[in-house]
Amino acid sequence: MRRARVVVTIGTVVALSATGTVVAGAGNRLSPADSATARPLSADAVGALFLDGTHYCTASVVHSGRGDELLTAAHCLHDGEGGDYISGVKFAPGYRDGVAPLGFWDVADELVSPGWTTVSDPNLDVGFATAHQTGETRPLEAVTGANRLGTGGPYERPVSVTGYPETEEAPAVCTTTSTQQDDRQLRVDCPGFATGTSGGPWVTDRDPDTKLGTVIGVVGGYEYGGDTDDVSYSSYFGDDVAELYRQATSRP
Repeated sequence: MRRARVVVTIGTVVALSATGTVVAGAGNRLSPADSATARPLSADAVGALFLDGTHYCTASVVHSGRGDELLTAAHCLHDGEGGDYISGVKFAPGYRDGVAPLGFWDVADELVSPGWTTVSDPNLDVGFATAHQTGETRPLEAVTGANRLGTGGPYERPVSVTGYPETEEAPAVCTTTSTQQDDRQLRVDCPGFATGTSGGPWVTDRDPDTKLGTVIGVVGGYEYGGDTDDVSYSSYFGDDVAELYRQATSRP
């Protein structure tokens, strides 16, 4: 299981401010004036989910009209059959080495499929939420950049997978090729993806400059993402995920 059940405090987290403007939409590229000084967007669009001061899962920013949408595994937001939504979650984009360079963002508007809330269907282990920060007038996506959501594509694609192991203060990153586990599950073979990497995005067709691209999976699904650190799974992003995204991004 890639989401920790027990919360253990790990050190002190520092929040820093950062500058950088992102042009939301096609390519999510930096404006020329900011390209020399801004942080790399590939690091900022992925972050750690925190609960009670400790990171326990991973999430990423996915493009939306409002610019505030997060993508993660359903089991990072809801306990599944017999459970409820998890409250008090915060998102730290670009988190690394105990530092949250863009601060903490409050997670709200969590949405997972009824198939997850009723029977913990591993084929529906995908969730969306919004993130906002007190005092920040820009939407999250304008600060971090965002990946596009891709559904209905092939099982085998080159992907970059990123996730935060709960015992580490920097993300694990793996470049590999996704394969088909079954009709509704993807698989990657990546070492070091331990508990805490749940919700980590699988990104393909990355822009060579921003490293942003199309997210086609998240660590989750079968065995809650995998029972070993070297093999990870994802629910296949098909019509169910496309509809869940539509519902999440069309809410007032």
